[in-house]
Amino acid sequence: MSTHRPEQPAPDYVPGHDLLAGKVVVVTAAAGAGIGAAVVRRVLEEGARAVVLSDTHARRLAEAEAELGKEFGADRVRSLVCDVTDEAQVTALLDAADEFGGVDVMINNAGLGGEVNVLEMTDEQWLKVLDITLNGTFRCVRAAGNRMVAAGKRGVIVNNASVIGWRAQEGQAHYAAAKAGVMALTRCAALDMAAHGIRINAVSPSLAMHPFLEKVTTPELLAELKQREAFGRAAEPWEVANVMVFLASDYASYMTGEVVSVSSQHA
Repeated sequence: MSTHRPEQPAPDYVPGHDLLAGKVVVVTAAAGAGIGAAVVRRVLEEGARAVVLSDTHARRLAEAEAELGKEFGADRVRSLVCDVTDEAQVTALLDAADEFGGVDVMINNAGLGGEVNVLEMTDEQWLKVLDITLNGTFRCVRAAGNRMVAAGKRGVIVNNASVIGWRAQEGQAHYAAAKAGVMALTRCAALDMAAHGIRINAVSPSLAMHPFLEKVTTPELLAELKQREAFGRAAEPWEVANVMVFLASDYASYMTGEVVSVSSQHA
């Protein structure tokens, strides 16, 4: 029997508490209006000394840097175009963080979805989603981890997975496989880097509302997806960002190898 879940209002925005004071943070896929952009703003509000944000969209990235620099100080914000499928560009992104003293927190948000039945899915469609979402996360984990080890930093890496890595959904075989891979990568890499004091965790959100999602999703599907959530609504991107900030902060000092669901759909 289906149950109608009344839509609960989103809570008030939570003010910053300097959870990342003095940290140098790198965030991928951060120039849009979704989770990545919310993370960058949240990190700055939490007192980060500097944030290096990246994206593949040069114009939006430049606009984001200018806006954030005006609000939080141009000396705290740097941007660099970065395609996470390109190892040289990932290296350049970490080089940009070195200008501020090196990466302390790496937040891997880059990912690519899509909807296609597995019977009709081409190799190109499969490989593109896997290369950005899973391989791109791996490249950034490896690059940031090596920088942290070389600098003797007890750094933190936070990956963006998805509840779809746990549960099945039609037309999402490539994306679900990639996100399940991000979860497994998180758990294994956490053990590999634990001896260096580096923590690696992931968040697993479901539906986080932003303008782009509204453009590419029908109102009927959005309504259905919202009804699957306990609160009868999508998460605000900043609600997911808050969990990422917690995992990046010293409040999560004993957490590593964990995948934290930011949704009631964790199974």
